[in-house]
Amino acid sequence: MAFWQTQLPFSVFLFFCITALVSSGSIRHYTPPIVTHLTDLFPKIPVSDGYSNFYGDSHIKLTGNGSIATLTLDKSSGSGLASKNKYQYGFFSAAIKLPSGLSSGVVVAFYLSNADDFPHNHDEIDIELLGHDRRKDWIFQTNVYANGSVNTGREEKFYLWFDPTTQHHHYSILWNSHHIVFFVDNVPVREFPRNNAVFPLKPMSVYATIWDGSQWATHGGKYPVNYKNAPFTASFTEMEMNGCVYSKQNDSVSLCSKKNNPSSLDPVEGHEFATLSKQQLTAMDWARRKLMLYSYCKDTSRFKVLPPECK
Repeated sequence: MAFWQTQLPFSVFLFFCITALVSSGSIRHYTPPIVTHLTDLFPKIPVSDGYSNFYGDSHIKLTGNGSIATLTLDKSSGSGLASKNKYQYGFFSAAIKLPSGLSSGVVVAFYLSNADDFPHNHDEIDIELLGHDRRKDWIFQTNVYANGSVNTGREEKFYLWFDPTTQHHHYSILWNSHHIVFFVDNVPVREFPRNNAVFPLKPMSVYATIWDGSQWATHGGKYPVNYKNAPFTASFTEMEMNGCVYSKQNDSVSLCSKKNNPSSLDPVEGHEFATLSKQQLTAMDWARRKLMLYSYCKDTSRFKVLPPECK
């Protein structure tokens, strides 16, 4: 028997084992509940119309007549976009395709912040997609800060029920005077009510970025970015920013609530967005039962006394 004939069975076995490990990547292949697609209710804008370069100009590429932005991270720099307007409240969404391959330490973020205007007491509403030491096991992290409360992170982390690297998926934030809601493909995964002790109230810009989070992103910094796998590219499209556009001359929510919303639906004060529907509550319960892997409200080792909203 030839040498290759004796080795083939083991090679085939090894190939299928490696393929199974790589392709599985701990992705939870669930079928999500049926929900209203909020992303279909509001107009989408080209990236070039709504955003300007924030940093890493040479690592940003616009295609599709400005409708798609590709952001790149390599050893020299990350990259990011910032909205041209500031918002008091609204609905904000992006369809994002994440970097493929090993991505430990990489952070792709879609978030609101006013750190440029309020460096000592800023607000922030975060969606952070955290790379992993496996090929497809990205983590969806949410966080909320208000009035500079950065020492008390209010993180919640979720697994995804799909491979986020093969096509674009929608990641969305609803922020109004009633609550903050985080969505993945229109499924609500977290609601942060206004009655919490910490709630962002100051106008914020919208950001889309990719950057090196080696110090904390993957297993608390155990797995840093491996630039042998660079460049890492994230694609953003189907951008939505609908709500209250802020200006210094017009800082009243009641006056500006529909300035940037040509549709009849008002995500700022519309009754459709004051509470989650029964359908949405059922979907959120499904997501939290099956996919949530961390909540600060359950971290008694981190907090000797849990933040007041956890009670």
